[in-house]
Parts: sequence; structure tokens; C-alpha cells
Amino acid sequence: MKHIIILGDGMADHAVARLGNKTLLQFAHTPYMDLLAKMGKTGRLMTIPEGFLPGSEVANSSIMGYDQHQVYEGRGPLEAASIGYEMDPIDFALRCNLIHVKEGKIITHNGGNLETKDADILIQYLNEQLGSERVRFYTGIQYRHLLIIKGGNKHIVCAPPHDHPNESWHDLLVKAEPDAPVETGRMTAAETAELLNKLILKSKPILERHPYNQQKEAQGKRTANLIWPWGGGYRPRMRTLMEMYPQITSGAVISAVDLIRGIGHYAGLKNIIVPGATGLANTNYEGKAEAAIHALRHEDFVYLHIEASDEAGHDGDLDLKLKTIENLDSRIVGPIYEEIKNWDEPVCIAVMPDHPTPVEIRTHVKEPVPFLIWYPGITPDDVQVYDEESCVRGSYGMLYLTQFMEEFMKIE
Repeated sequence: MKHIIILGDGMADHAVARLGNKTLLQFAHTPYMDLLAKMGKTGRLMTIPEGFLPGSEVANSSIMGYDQHQVYEGRGPLEAASIGYEMDPIDFALRCNLIHVKEGKIITHNGGNLETKDADILIQYLNEQLGSERVRFYTGIQYRHLLIIKGGNKHIVCAPPHDHPNESWHDLLVKAEPDAPVETGRMTAAETAELLNKLILKSKPILERHPYNQQKEAQGKRTANLIWPWGGGYRPRMRTLMEMYPQITSGAVISAVDLIRGIGHYAGLKNIIVPGATGLANTNYEGKAEAAIHALRHEDFVYLHIEASDEAGHDGDLDLKLKTIENLDSRIVGPIYEEIKNWDEPVCIAVMPDHPTPVEIRTHVKEPVPFLIWYPGITPDDVQVYDEESCVRGSYGMLYLTQFMEEFMKIE
């Protein structure tokens, strides 16, 4: 039995009055997900352990079976792995967003949906202006980049920018953890926080005077006018999925998002890059579906990640998020199911989000997510459609953290 997880990032939501008090999964037209739920089994999964924020790095690695208390080091090291930066033991790696602020508030975490080629120009400019032997910026994808602080201390408090839309960014500057430990060969937490805050403050005038941002502002568009480092950590210690699950001898990850590629790197999965995969609603759905089908012909396990619903949720765009859910159904789930349903070697399909990103809240929430599992010959439960409420009645009940992957890998 081969296995594929189709992950709609942030797809789960709350009931919305504008939709007749239905969730987006209830309201959207999703015939393939409903079909698989009807023919398969469903349940719910809590992807975020106590004491952790509901970030995609935590949720996705929990879904893959990793205990966060053993492996968690933040997003930065995952971004580093995804772009091929091999961390030194002394490195402190942070995710570095290029964001848009106005009148003292965070307007958007994504700097106006940057193209990577434009972001690279800004990152190189930041290195010229702010880089040093201790500080270095590295280009990632779109607005998601990497900041390396040699000898930095991870015991600091950073605010994920997507969790704080319309809030004062000055109030969210980096702080040292109370009673932060002193680590040999590293800066103190207070020194690290002070350095990062200086970089943030200096970046605003530097970015605002760059011709790219001046042109965007003249056009009345959002600019990438502030850096925002967060999610920092040291190199993580993760076993590969092949070491954890003997059923997996090889696997692949397909995503447009650096942190998912980074998890895949440490998990021992092949990173498959799909041309036109953007992480947004305009992503190359067909290319991703074709890549997943091709990978399943050669690999035991495929992790197919689609970011679009999460971005629409963060933007508070109800119509766009509905469209992304329907696109996932018709352009990802449907083609994959239609291709593999009659293969000689059966394929087990799971469909799920990693966390909810409610469109009216615009940030991640720590709540269970619905999932479905189907494979040829499965005995279905009584659930007829796929959504947050229906899956409450699923035969898997409520699973927690690594339990999903344990159950998924029992299907042989």
C-alpha cells in the first residue's frame, strides 16, 4: 500500500454568518472530498501540543509523526534546509518576512504578495546595508526569507506577523525570555533581542527608499517596507520517516512553501519542485497533481501541501478562500483519485488541513481539524460529507498529534 497526504493548509474554518452559519467546507462545492468521506473513514486531529503556538511548522511536522518536544526548533532552521543552507552549530536561524506596515500597524504579513525575483533584489540590498560577519540575509520564496545570526540566542520572544494584523508593530518587537539561560559561545538573549530590534528599525527607511518600493507606492500598492524576523532556532535533530516507519522506504514532499520543504528535508523526503507553484491561489494545481501521481509511481509516501487556503484566510478574503477549497477538490483531489483508484498497487489517500485559519479572524487557531482516509476496500463509517462538523461523528474519533501518522501507517 502506498500513502499520500493531501494537505490544504489552513482550510478548516468557523461558521460564517454570510454563508448561512456554515463553515467554508460545508458551503463550498467539494464533490470529491465528499465522495472520499462517504466511501472512507473520517475523524478529527489535534495537531498542536500544549505549550505551542498553532504554527504550520508545528502542525505539519506533528501530522508527519514528530513529537514537538523532541524536535521543535522553530521555522528558521526549516527555511534554511529548504533553500540548501547547511547550518553551522553556532548558527541561529530565523524566518524573516518582508511585511507591509502603515501608520504604525502591521497591515499584511506578506509585503504585498512579492514575486521572488523582486524579493531577491530587496534581500541583496538588505545585505549591503545591514549585513556583517554576524548578520546575513538569504533569499527564500516570495515574502518568506532567512536571517542567520552567528552566535544568536534562541531564548527570545518573537511575534509571528500573520497572528497580529492591524496591531502596533512597535509593541511587538523582540523580547528576551524571562530568566533566559546563558549558553556558552553565544550572545545572551537580551543581546540577541537588541540586535534584532535594531535590524528591524533600520530596515524601514532602507526598504522604503528602494526604487522597487517607491514604484509600488506610487502605484498605490502595498510595499515590502519592514523586515520581521521570528520563529528562530538551532539545527533540529530529527529522524527520517524511513527510520520511524519501516513501511516507508522512500518518499517525496511537494510544496511551494519553504518550511514544508525544510521539514521534508529533515524527514528524508525528496523535494519535488513544481514550476508555477506559488503558495497562493494562482498556484499550478495541475502541475502539483501530476507531480504527486508521478511520485506515487516510484515512492511509498507522498506529502502534497497546498498553501492557498491559508493565505486567503490570512487576507480575510472569504470568496477567495472558498475558491481555493473548491480548486483543491476539483484540481488536486479529483485528478489524483481518478488516476490511482484502479491501480494494481493500491494507494491510501488522506485529506486534511494542518490547522484552521478562520477567514473572519485572519490567524491560526488551536483547534482540531477534520480528516478523511480512503483506500480500495476500506469499510466506510457513517459520515457522508467532509467538513468540520460531520467529521465529529467519524469512526476515528479524536486523535492527538502523532496518533494520526501511527494510524495512517497501520494501513498496509
